[in-house]
Amino acid sequence: MASRKEGSGAAGGGFGAAKGKGKAAAAGDSEVILPSYSALVVLKIIKHYQEEGQGNEVVQGVLLGLVVDDRLEITNCFPFPQHTEDDADFDEVQYQMEMMRSLRHVNIDHLHVGWYQSTYYGSFVTRALLDSQFSYQHAIEESVVLIYDPIKTAQGSLSLKAYRLTPKLMEVCKEKDFSPEALKKANIAYENMFEEVPIVIKNSYLINVMLWELEKKSAVADRHELLSLASSNHLGKSLQLLMDRVDEMSQDIVKYNTYLRNVSKQQQQKHQYQQRRQQENIQRQSRGEPPLPEEDINKLFKPPQPPPRMESLLIAGQINTYCQNIKEFNAQNLGKLFMAQALQDYNN
Repeated sequence: MASRKEGSGAAGGGFGAAKGKGKAAAAGDSEVILPSYSALVVLKIIKHYQEEGQGNEVVQGVLLGLVVDDRLEITNCFPFPQHTEDDADFDEVQYQMEMMRSLRHVNIDHLHVGWYQSTYYGSFVTRALLDSQFSYQHAIEESVVLIYDPIKTAQGSLSLKAYRLTPKLMEVCKEKDFSPEALKKANIAYENMFEEVPIVIKNSYLINVMLWELEKKSAVADRHELLSLASSNHLGKSLQLLMDRVDEMSQDIVKYNTYLRNVSKQQQQKHQYQQRRQQENIQRQSRGEPPLPEEDINKLFKPPQPPPRMESLLIAGQINTYCQNIKEFNAQNLGKLFMAQALQDYNN
């Protein structure tokens, strides 16, 4: 059971597993069942962030549903309450159990099928998210993590993405060996750490009617304001976060280069030590003395500990996410530019 950390993805998942296994979710199979989300779940997640999420504050919650044939039906969710250090007596596991028990009493799907988390400018590829998703996916095979980006959504496009850990990364996490040799043997790179799962959002007729009413009552006076290109702040923030991650990557590279230099230096010391021992044994043999006893050279020269590589892979994955966000941002602005020009030509 993973504990939840403030500002990072961490949620327990050792209970309430969905009954039944999807055909495509077998162990070692890279294919996953297609998750289907109720619009109620999406609206609850958005409402949760609007009520408790401010700035870079991250909100999290539990996804509930069941596995039906080859589909993962996500029909409900509930949030984790925000609590401070003063709430030392708060038991999060007990809270989840009470929520699931209450939902079961009113005949609502109450089985865990994953969790959700908001993100700040796409900053979700973290060790906390990795550990939490591994905890969920190890206990509940079909589990997914749903990432909600409120900043992209505020720009007029709902941003929801579902992710799972790849089978290769699951095996590495089970072994808990994140050394460079283990990751190289498993052929793990940042590109094959997470797999994005396509999602389907279903609306009931009542929800369609409600959304239609909300659209008619919308306070947006000028629908063309969504075509505004005045969003340089978002681009600047994304670039700043990208540069920060690049700096972290540079620091990790320096640490790894230092490790390689230490290994090379120790190899030279081992070679010099062996040469001295060999010369001393030759001299002892010429004097008719027995050679020196064999020694375990690895005990005399303890190998330097290699720096863990998982953090570097996560940073590389986060850099890739920022680059994709900037690419999408530029493409979106280009589309807005063409649309605004077309509207101007039409009005003229």
